[in-house]
Amino acid sequence: MAQRPTSKVGKLAEDFAARLLSSKGYKIIDRNFRSRFGEIDIIATKGDCLIFIEVKARWSLKFGRPEEAVTAEKIRKITKTAEYYSMLHPEHPKSLRIEVLALEIEDGNLKSARVIPVY
Repeated sequence: MAQRPTSKVGKLAEDFAARLLSSKGYKIIDRNFRSRFGEIDIIATKGDCLIFIEVKARWSLKFGRPEEAVTAEKIRKITKTAEYYSMLHPEHPKSLRIEVLALEIEDGNLKSARVIPVY
């Protein structure tokens, strides 16, 4: 199955996000984890915390800021998926956190990157 153009753009944003997070001290341990509960873009550790990161990127603010696309339903799915992942991987820290990495890109350049704690 061919990747949709938005999938390619999303992968580019996630690749950029992983590099950015690594540069800020996050240790990336998994990407694009899927379960029956949902999907998590990036899973990382920092200090004694296991962090589940939803990456949202916008090339235009025409449809709002990136973080505004993360609905309560999406957070519920991430939470369920994070709990399931944690159960499957007891070797990782027990302290869990959910974050949104909001990327704003303008003319191919990063305009803004915000890490927003959710839970």
